[in-house]
Amino acid sequence: MNAKVWLVGAGPGDPELLTLKALRALREAQVVLIDDLVNPAILEHCPQARIIPVGKRGGCRSTPQAFIQRLMLRHARQGRCVARLKGGDPCIFGRGGEEALWLQEQGVEVEIVNGITAGLAGATQCGIPLTLRGISRGVTLVTAHTQDDSELNWGGLVEGGTTLVLYMGVARLDTIRRGLLEAGMPSGTPVAMIENASLPQQRECRSQLQRMEEDARAFGLRSPAILVIGDVVGAATPASLELRMLAG
Repeated sequence: MNAKVWLVGAGPGDPELLTLKALRALREAQVVLIDDLVNPAILEHCPQARIIPVGKRGGCRSTPQAFIQRLMLRHARQGRCVARLKGGDPCIFGRGGEEALWLQEQGVEVEIVNGITAGLAGATQCGIPLTLRGISRGVTLVTAHTQDDSELNWGGLVEGGTTLVLYMGVARLDTIRRGLLEAGMPSGTPVAMIENASLPQQRECRSQLQRMEEDARAFGLRSPAILVIGDVVGAATPASLELRMLAG
């Protein structure tokens, strides 16, 4: 087996949402670098591998990105098959793209294995279709946290008319609310705030744009959580609501 690095999406948390390709990569790996948000139960699929935690979580002390990249490179150059296991999808706010480019520049073979992202899984399990004919013709995934602390293009997001899914937004609810309202989004736009998407402890708070910060505070919303903003939030069918109650 030739040495390589797999950038593997572990999905939002539920181990059953892993892809077959992700399972194959984990079973072949000799070293697994695992992020904080990955469900530890997934490691049952790679008992042969050396596990190295490289935690990266917003608001907490994180392993430096440069160190993680050097660690992957070192093990690959020593002839090992490495799996970099990331929550969600490695290329959706997971820095998978920049890691792949950097490793390729160092002459290392890289393969990206997609995973289900939290925005999709969380919305679905709450009965929310991110696109729905006659209501929303698209979805926009956006991070509320920018590296340079610059503001998002709120006007462009509102004018796009798509369902908005915001990641890493718990600490910026006031900024998000104010930005969207000032850009013209109706104050009564439905909002779902979904914590721990796809896990048994998943929780959901339904609100409206104008009062989402107040409702989140009363609910005790904590990271990791995603925000779904748009009319599709109000389109959950009675059947989907009943199924969600039974699952809980």
